[in-house]
Amino acid sequence: MTLSILIVDDDVVSRSMLQDIIENSGTLELAGMAEGGLEGQGMILDLRPDVVLIDLLMPDQDGIETVANLKQSGYSGKLIMISQVVNKEMVEAAYQKGIEFFIHKPINRVEVEHVLNKVNEQWKYERYVQEIKQSMARLNLVEAPAPAQTRTVRDSARSILMDLGIIGESGSKDIVALMEYAIEQKQASELPPLKESYEAVAQKYKLTPKEVEKECKAMEQRIRRTVLTALTNLASIGLTDYSNHKFEHYAPLYFDFQDVRMKMRAMEEEQASDNKSKVNIKKFLQVFYMETVEKINS
Repeated sequence: MTLSILIVDDDVVSRSMLQDIIENSGTLELAGMAEGGLEGQGMILDLRPDVVLIDLLMPDQDGIETVANLKQSGYSGKLIMISQVVNKEMVEAAYQKGIEFFIHKPINRVEVEHVLNKVNEQWKYERYVQEIKQSMARLNLVEAPAPAQTRTVRDSARSILMDLGIIGESGSKDIVALMEYAIEQKQASELPPLKESYEAVAQKYKLTPKEVEKECKAMEQRIRRTVLTALTNLASIGLTDYSNHKFEHYAPLYFDFQDVRMKMRAMEEEQASDNKSKVNIKKFLQVFYMETVEKINS
Protein backbone atom coordinates (compact mmCIF):
# COMPACT_ATOMS: atom_id res chain seq x y z
CA MET A 1 0.00 0.00 0.00
CA THR A 2 1.01 3.62 -0.57
CA LEU A 3 1.44 6.18 2.21
CA SER A 4 -1.38 8.75 1.98
CA ILE A 5 -0.69 12.36 2.98
CA LEU A 6 -3.01 15.32 3.62
CA ILE A 7 -1.73 18.92 3.63
CA VAL A 8 -3.18 21.62 5.91
CA ASP A 9 -1.66 25.05 5.22
CA ASP A 10 -3.18 28.49 4.55
CA ASP A 11 -0.23 29.47 2.32
CA VAL A 12 -0.93 28.57 -1.32
CA VAL A 13 2.78 28.57 -2.24
CA SER A 14 3.65 26.09 0.51
CA ARG A 15 0.74 23.85 -0.43
CA SER A 16 1.80 23.88 -4.06
CA MET A 17 5.42 23.00 -3.24
CA LEU A 18 4.42 20.17 -0.91
CA GLN A 19 1.93 18.88 -3.46
CA ASP A 20 4.65 18.82 -6.13
CA ILE A 21 7.09 16.92 -3.85
CA ILE A 22 4.48 14.31 -2.92
CA GLU A 23 3.13 13.76 -6.43
CA ASN A 24 6.63 13.42 -7.90
CA SER A 25 7.91 11.07 -5.22
CA GLY A 26 6.58 7.93 -6.91
CA THR A 27 5.96 6.31 -3.50
CA LEU A 28 3.50 8.71 -1.83
CA GLU A 29 -0.15 9.60 -2.43
CA LEU A 30 -1.79 13.01 -1.90
CA ALA A 31 -5.09 12.44 -0.06
CA GLY A 32 -6.18 16.08 -0.11
CA MET A 33 -5.41 19.68 0.86
CA ALA A 34 -7.06 22.14 3.23
CA GLU A 35 -6.52 25.88 3.69
CA GLY A 36 -7.19 26.06 7.42
CA GLY A 37 -7.30 24.16 10.67
CA LEU A 38 -11.06 23.76 10.91
CA GLU A 39 -11.40 22.59 7.31
CA GLY A 40 -8.39 20.33 7.68
CA GLN A 41 -9.67 18.76 10.89
CA GLY A 42 -12.89 17.72 9.19
CA MET A 43 -11.10 16.33 6.15
CA ILE A 44 -8.63 14.37 8.27
CA LEU A 45 -11.32 12.71 10.38
CA ASP A 46 -13.28 11.91 7.21
CA LEU A 47 -10.43 10.64 4.99
CA ARG A 48 -8.14 9.21 7.71
CA PRO A 49 -4.82 9.77 5.86
CA ASP A 50 -1.69 8.02 7.11
CA VAL A 51 0.20 11.31 7.50
CA VAL A 52 -0.80 14.95 7.99
CA LEU A 53 1.48 17.87 7.09
CA ILE A 54 0.05 20.79 9.10
CA ASP A 55 1.08 24.43 9.39
CA LEU A 56 1.66 25.79 12.88
CA LEU A 57 0.19 29.27 12.36
CA MET A 58 -3.21 29.54 10.64
CA PRO A 59 -5.84 32.28 11.07
CA ASP A 60 -8.92 30.20 11.97
CA GLN A 61 -7.39 27.45 14.15
CA ASP A 62 -3.66 26.97 14.69
CA GLY A 63 -1.86 23.72 14.12
CA ILE A 64 -1.35 22.85 17.79
CA GLU A 65 -5.07 23.21 18.58
CA THR A 66 -5.97 21.20 15.49
CA VAL A 67 -3.55 18.42 16.48
CA ALA A 68 -4.98 18.33 20.01
CA ASN A 69 -8.53 18.03 18.63
CA LEU A 70 -7.48 15.26 16.26
CA LYS A 71 -5.90 13.25 19.06
CA GLN A 72 -9.02 13.67 21.21
CA SER A 73 -11.10 12.44 18.27
CA GLY A 74 -9.07 9.26 17.97
CA TYR A 75 -6.92 10.07 14.92
CA SER A 76 -3.84 7.83 15.08
CA GLY A 77 -1.90 8.83 11.95
CA LYS A 78 1.47 10.54 11.93
CA LEU A 79 1.57 14.33 12.33
CA ILE A 80 4.29 16.57 10.88
CA MET A 81 4.34 20.27 11.75
CA ILE A 82 5.36 22.90 9.18
CA SER A 83 6.54 26.20 10.65
CA GLN A 84 8.93 29.10 10.43
CA VAL A 85 8.51 29.67 14.16
CA VAL A 86 11.55 28.84 16.29
CA ASN A 87 9.96 29.65 19.65
CA LYS A 88 11.10 26.90 22.03
CA GLU A 89 7.88 26.84 24.06
CA MET A 90 5.67 26.49 20.98
CA VAL A 91 7.85 23.70 19.60
CA GLU A 92 7.68 21.86 22.94
CA ALA A 93 3.90 22.31 23.03
CA ALA A 94 3.61 20.82 19.54
CA TYR A 95 5.64 17.75 20.49
CA GLN A 96 3.57 17.29 23.66
CA LYS A 97 0.36 17.30 21.60
CA GLY A 98 1.60 14.52 19.32
CA ILE A 99 3.79 16.02 16.57
CA GLU A 100 6.53 13.60 15.47
CA PHE A 101 8.61 15.78 13.09
CA PHE A 102 9.10 19.44 12.18
CA ILE A 103 9.63 20.82 8.68
CA HIS A 104 10.95 24.36 8.60
CA LYS A 105 9.74 27.20 6.39
CA PRO A 106 10.63 28.34 3.83
CA ILE A 107 10.03 24.88 2.35
CA ASN A 108 13.21 23.02 1.44
CA ARG A 109 12.70 20.08 -0.93
CA VAL A 110 15.61 18.05 0.46
CA GLU A 111 14.39 18.43 4.05
CA VAL A 112 10.81 17.50 3.12
CA GLU A 113 11.92 14.44 1.14
CA HIS A 114 14.18 13.32 4.02
CA VAL A 115 11.41 13.62 6.62
CA LEU A 116 8.81 11.91 4.41
CA ASN A 117 11.24 9.07 3.61
CA LYS A 118 11.83 8.60 7.33
CA VAL A 119 8.10 8.56 8.07
CA ASN A 120 7.47 6.20 5.16
CA GLU A 121 10.02 3.69 6.46
CA GLN A 122 8.54 3.87 9.97
CA TRP A 123 5.06 3.32 8.53
CA LYS A 124 6.18 0.28 6.52
CA TYR A 125 7.88 -1.21 9.56
CA GLU A 126 4.81 -0.66 11.78
CA ARG A 127 2.52 -2.22 9.16
CA TYR A 128 4.87 -5.19 8.85
CA VAL A 129 4.87 -5.69 12.63
CA GLN A 130 1.06 -5.51 12.68
CA GLU A 131 0.75 -8.04 9.87
CA ILE A 132 3.08 -10.45 11.67
CA LYS A 133 1.09 -10.10 14.89
CA GLN A 134 -2.16 -10.77 13.04
CA SER A 135 -0.64 -13.78 11.29
CA MET A 136 0.62 -15.21 14.55
CA ALA A 137 -2.71 -14.61 16.26
CA ARG A 138 -4.52 -16.50 13.50
CA LEU A 139 -2.20 -19.47 13.25
CA ASN A 140 -0.84 -19.55 16.81
CA LEU A 141 2.03 -21.74 15.65
CA VAL A 142 4.36 -20.60 18.39
CA GLU A 143 2.49 -23.13 20.55
CA ALA A 144 3.60 -26.04 18.33
CA PRO A 145 5.68 -28.80 19.99
CA ALA A 146 9.29 -27.74 20.51
CA PRO A 147 10.92 -30.77 18.81
CA ALA A 148 9.01 -30.13 15.59
CA GLN A 149 9.92 -26.44 15.66
CA THR A 150 13.65 -26.67 16.37
CA ARG A 151 14.64 -27.67 12.88
CA THR A 152 12.02 -25.37 11.33
CA VAL A 153 13.39 -22.39 13.26
CA ARG A 154 16.93 -23.19 12.15
CA ASP A 155 15.96 -23.66 8.51
CA SER A 156 13.81 -20.52 8.50
CA ALA A 157 16.55 -18.41 10.07
CA ARG A 158 19.23 -19.80 7.75
CA SER A 159 17.18 -18.90 4.67
CA ILE A 160 17.09 -15.25 5.81
CA LEU A 161 20.82 -15.31 6.58
CA MET A 162 21.44 -16.58 3.05
CA ASP A 163 19.37 -13.79 1.53
CA LEU A 164 21.33 -11.24 3.56
CA GLY A 165 24.61 -12.84 2.48
CA ILE A 166 25.81 -13.53 6.04
CA ILE A 167 25.30 -17.29 6.37
CA GLY A 168 29.06 -17.80 6.65
CA GLU A 169 29.67 -15.07 9.24
CA SER A 170 30.62 -16.12 12.77
CA GLY A 171 27.68 -14.25 14.27
CA SER A 172 25.14 -16.13 12.13
CA LYS A 173 25.24 -19.11 14.50
CA ASP A 174 24.57 -16.77 17.42
CA ILE A 175 21.58 -15.27 15.62
CA VAL A 176 20.12 -18.72 14.95
CA ALA A 177 20.62 -19.66 18.60
CA LEU A 178 18.85 -16.48 19.73
CA MET A 179 15.90 -17.26 17.43
CA GLU A 180 15.62 -20.78 18.83
CA TYR A 181 15.68 -19.43 22.37
CA ALA A 182 12.96 -16.87 21.58
CA ILE A 183 10.69 -19.55 20.08
CA GLU A 184 11.28 -21.76 23.11
CA GLN A 185 10.01 -18.91 25.29
CA LYS A 186 6.80 -18.85 23.18
CA GLN A 187 6.98 -15.10 22.71
CA ALA A 188 3.95 -13.71 20.88
CA SER A 189 5.66 -10.98 18.87
CA GLU A 190 8.47 -9.44 20.90
CA LEU A 191 11.99 -10.81 21.17
CA PRO A 192 13.04 -11.44 24.81
CA PRO A 193 15.44 -8.81 26.25
CA LEU A 194 18.84 -9.11 24.58
CA LYS A 195 20.82 -9.42 27.83
CA GLU A 196 18.56 -12.27 28.94
CA SER A 197 18.84 -13.93 25.53
CA TYR A 198 22.63 -13.64 25.37
CA GLU A 199 22.97 -15.14 28.84
CA ALA A 200 20.55 -17.98 28.11
CA VAL A 201 22.44 -18.96 24.97
CA ALA A 202 25.88 -18.62 26.62
CA GLN A 203 24.83 -20.75 29.59
CA LYS A 204 24.25 -23.72 27.29
CA TYR A 205 27.98 -24.24 26.85
CA LYS A 206 29.69 -22.04 29.46
CA LEU A 207 29.75 -23.05 33.12
CA THR A 208 30.94 -20.23 35.37
CA PRO A 209 29.35 -16.77 35.61
CA LYS A 210 32.65 -15.22 34.48
CA GLU A 211 32.72 -17.43 31.37
CA VAL A 212 29.09 -16.58 30.61
CA GLU A 213 29.76 -12.86 30.95
CA LYS A 214 32.80 -13.09 28.67
CA GLU A 215 30.85 -15.10 26.09
CA CYS A 216 27.96 -12.60 26.13
CA LYS A 217 30.34 -9.77 25.24
CA ALA A 218 31.96 -11.85 22.50
CA MET A 219 28.55 -12.84 21.14
CA GLU A 220 27.44 -9.21 21.03
CA GLN A 221 30.54 -8.26 19.04
CA ARG A 222 30.15 -11.19 16.62
CA ILE A 223 26.52 -10.26 15.97
CA ARG A 224 27.40 -6.58 15.49
CA ARG A 225 30.06 -7.45 12.90
CA THR A 226 27.61 -9.78 11.15
CA VAL A 227 24.89 -7.12 11.05
CA LEU A 228 27.39 -4.59 9.64
CA THR A 229 28.23 -7.12 6.93
CA ALA A 230 24.52 -7.44 6.11
CA LEU A 231 24.31 -3.65 5.81
CA THR A 232 27.32 -3.63 3.49
CA ASN A 233 25.86 -6.41 1.33
CA LEU A 234 22.50 -4.66 0.97
CA ALA A 235 24.14 -1.31 0.24
CA SER A 236 26.21 -3.00 -2.47
CA ILE A 237 23.06 -4.49 -4.01
CA GLY A 238 21.35 -1.10 -3.86
CA LEU A 239 24.23 0.60 -5.67
CA THR A 240 24.07 -1.99 -8.44
CA ASP A 241 20.27 -2.28 -8.73
CA TYR A 242 18.08 -0.06 -6.55
CA SER A 243 14.99 -2.05 -7.59
CA ASN A 244 16.48 -5.44 -6.64
CA HIS A 245 13.84 -7.35 -4.64
CA LYS A 246 16.27 -8.22 -1.84
CA PHE A 247 17.27 -4.58 -1.43
CA GLU A 248 13.66 -3.35 -1.56
CA HIS A 249 12.53 -5.92 1.01
CA TYR A 250 15.39 -6.19 3.48
CA ALA A 251 17.06 -2.75 3.51
CA PRO A 252 14.12 -0.69 4.88
CA LEU A 253 13.01 -3.46 7.27
CA TYR A 254 16.31 -4.20 8.97
CA PHE A 255 18.02 -0.81 8.86
CA ASP A 256 17.21 2.87 9.18
CA PHE A 257 16.92 4.57 5.81
CA GLN A 258 19.60 7.18 6.49
CA ASP A 259 22.09 4.51 7.63
CA VAL A 260 21.65 2.59 4.37
CA ARG A 261 22.08 5.79 2.35
CA MET A 262 25.20 6.78 4.32
CA LYS A 263 26.71 3.34 3.71
CA MET A 264 25.91 3.53 0.00
CA ARG A 265 27.42 7.01 -0.20
CA ALA A 266 30.57 5.85 1.61
CA MET A 267 30.92 2.92 -0.78
CA GLU A 268 30.47 5.22 -3.77
CA GLU A 269 33.25 7.42 -2.42
CA GLU A 270 35.33 4.31 -1.61
CA GLN A 271 35.57 5.17 2.07
CA ALA A 272 36.38 2.54 4.67
CA SER A 273 33.42 3.32 6.91
CA ASP A 274 32.72 0.10 8.83
CA ASN A 275 33.83 1.69 12.09
CA LYS A 276 31.58 4.69 11.45
CA SER A 277 28.51 2.76 10.29
CA LYS A 278 25.65 2.65 12.77
CA VAL A 279 23.36 -0.33 13.17
CA ASN A 280 20.46 -0.91 15.53
CA ILE A 281 21.10 -4.46 16.74
CA LYS A 282 17.85 -4.65 18.71
CA LYS A 283 15.78 -3.64 15.69
CA PHE A 284 17.68 -6.03 13.40
CA LEU A 285 17.11 -9.01 15.69
CA GLN A 286 13.47 -8.08 16.35
CA VAL A 287 12.69 -7.96 12.64
CA PHE A 288 14.71 -11.14 12.08
CA TYR A 289 12.60 -12.88 14.73
CA MET A 290 9.33 -11.76 13.17
CA GLU A 291 10.46 -12.89 9.73
CA THR A 292 11.55 -16.24 11.14
CA VAL A 293 8.14 -16.74 12.72
CA GLU A 294 6.44 -15.71 9.49
CA LYS A 295 8.42 -18.37 7.60
CA ILE A 296 7.41 -20.95 10.20
CA ASN A 297 3.76 -19.95 9.80
CA SER A 298 3.90 -20.17 6.03
